[in-house]
Amino acid sequence: MSKLNASDKFLDLSDYGRSFGRFFALQLKETRFTPIHVTLLFGISGLIAIYCILNEHYFAAAFFIILKSGIDAADGELARLKNTPSYVGRYLDSVFDFILNFLFLMAICYISKTPIGSAFLAFISIQLQGTLYNYYYVILRNKSVGGDSTSKIFEYKTPKALPGETQRAVNILFGIYTIVYGIFDKIIHFLDPEAYKVKTFPNWFMTLLSLYGLGFQLLIIALMLLFGGIDFIAPFFIIYSLLIFVLIGIRKALIK
Repeated sequence: MSKLNASDKFLDLSDYGRSFGRFFALQLKETRFTPIHVTLLFGISGLIAIYCILNEHYFAAAFFIILKSGIDAADGELARLKNTPSYVGRYLDSVFDFILNFLFLMAICYISKTPIGSAFLAFISIQLQGTLYNYYYVILRNKSVGGDSTSKIFEYKTPKALPGETQRAVNILFGIYTIVYGIFDKIIHFLDPEAYKVKTFPNWFMTLLSLYGLGFQLLIIALMLLFGGIDFIAPFFIIYSLLIFVLIGIRKALIK
């Protein structure tokens, strides 16, 4: 069920929810639940976490943030178990992540001493970090034998609907996806336009890159909530963005 062949597998620090996601997907394999239902479920978990943040129930917020990461891994696992790849699911998942990330930061801003400008900048930082991770990871997946077909390196053309989904739904979600992610994709591609020419990325580099995976970002937020660091979440992610230039520099200097 891996997205990568054996030689390309790496320790993904952001993918700690994979075991739970796979277990959860196996329980749903013979049911009427679809990957879209699972995507909606992780959205609900994220909204509960936001409600908990707004009410200063930080332990519960941390729990639902981590649960969201686990459920997030389950929709793709279920799609592979049922052999039902879906562009609708792929774009809906990403759009939900974008909305939830924004709401997480706005809720943190509302409760803490974080200025609205800093919260917005932290949101932009999180999106750029995640986009860098996804950019390199999708390149690796596309080059890996048996890689998935629903994720593209360059998302510039509306894909043809797969069996079980409508072209209208794909068109709408692809349009929303390109609006919310397009600018971030362009920025990262501008910073490293030659990355797609690389034959493969070494495992150590991908593990280092996974510090920017959404799961790891959410883990950091959860831990900072648990240990009374809500006021430092936005400043941390702003400063954390400096690693973008380090990672791109490593790629350009060492990985051809």
